[in-house]
Amino acid sequence: MDWNDLRYVLAISRDRTLLSAAAKLGVAHTTVSRRVKALEDQLRVRLFDRTPDGFIPTAAGEDLVAAAERMEDQVLAAEGRVLGRDARLRGALRVSTADILFQGFPDAFASFIARYPSIHLTVATSSEPASLTRREADTVLRLSNAPPEHFVGRRIGHVQFAVYASGELVEQVGEGAPLSAYPWIGWDERQDFRWFDQWLASNAPGAKTVFRLDNNTLLRGHAIRAGMGAQILPCFLADPDPDLQRIAPLDDTFRLDLWLLTLAELRANSRVRAFMGHMADALGAHRDALAGRRVGTVPSDI
Repeated sequence: MDWNDLRYVLAISRDRTLLSAAAKLGVAHTTVSRRVKALEDQLRVRLFDRTPDGFIPTAAGEDLVAAAERMEDQVLAAEGRVLGRDARLRGALRVSTADILFQGFPDAFASFIARYPSIHLTVATSSEPASLTRREADTVLRLSNAPPEHFVGRRIGHVQFAVYASGELVEQVGEGAPLSAYPWIGWDERQDFRWFDQWLASNAPGAKTVFRLDNNTLLRGHAIRAGMGAQILPCFLADPDPDLQRIAPLDDTFRLDLWLLTLAELRANSRVRAFMGHMADALGAHRDALAGRRVGTVPSDI
């Protein structure tokens, strides 16, 4: 079997639709369909069932997907070892991070570009974490208190979140009012934020969630500022904003470690090492702001 054919099988098994798989592979969806059909004809088995939930692997498909994943691991590990020998500070580098970190510290990325002009940097801020093992990113800047054990890297510090409301809403509800007196903004119930609903029930019993959003940028940048309700925000973005006020003490529940991570086989790569070293220094200089201990300047697009 051709490894390229197996890439199509893996893409469909992971994304469930021809369009999504084609987008990941950078080809037309008809190409994906044709390549998988040709492989099915070659093997004389059906690899996927088409269901309302998308393409689901058959028993034969699951066996082939498992074999393809093992082959992918070997190919990517070999690729990583080869890339790791590249001593030149030039070429492509793909980084995955949370949008709030890019919003809060764009200068850290800008200074990296200025320092290494021959490195072509791509920053992905999708809500879905990128996979290092599938080479969706070379390194990640991740908020997590339990990073994957097979990643290597360093902890820069921690990011503190706190409960905020607009100054206008605080004035309406009253200074020193309990959290239960505030209207609250929640996340879309289709997203996995049950932990927050449980925290709210314990810390603001009886509080009313007035509406929900599925977009964190809109929640931070518009809904809270407009006085629609209270919610948690990263301190380094919210503290400098004159329109926002903390309405509760800092809570360890809303604290996440900040990590720079990559794969073991990529840690010797010159581009990865340059980025991790630069960002560790650039963000490390803001540890107080990240931890909610110092007020800086607010980005214009919070």
